[in-house]
Amino acid sequence: MKIKFLVAIGILFLLNACKVNYSFTGGSVPAQANTFSVEYFNVSAPLASPIINQELTEGLKDFLLAQTRLDLAKSNGDIQYSGTVTGYNVAPIAIQSDESAATNRLTITIKVNYVNVFEEEKNFEKSFSRFADFDRNTQLADVEDALIEEITDQLVQDIFNNSLGDW
Repeated sequence: MKIKFLVAIGILFLLNACKVNYSFTGGSVPAQANTFSVEYFNVSAPLASPIINQELTEGLKDFLLAQTRLDLAKSNGDIQYSGTVTGYNVAPIAIQSDESAATNRLTITIKVNYVNVFEEEKNFEKSFSRFADFDRNTQLADVEDALIEEITDQLVQDIFNNSLGDW
């Protein structure tokens, strides 16, 4: 009887000592961090759409507010993001037999600076690039806003995965 009791107590202590941490977003925010800040992305790419910096900046803010417990600070947050749109290119792909493009591709490249004041070893400056394709018979101006939204959603996910996503 005493052995069963001791085994039961031992199992309870063992189970109590085991701890599983999980997150629905996969994010890894330092426990001390309470705020984040996002500076407006600069645009240095020629011919870039005038809405790209606002889409990136606001998209990143919205994503972080939805996916983390952090509050938005105007500047100097515990987690800081800034960046520049360095590339904005349209190029033909999928050349047909008549040497015309069947599809065109919009590619957006950004350089992001990430600062984590509590875990400085995780700070980085990286470039990210994403693209979206559109039909050759469609004018870029007709689909540009939708393509920018699609690409910035992917870029925001890349930024999160590389900074707080522990990927």
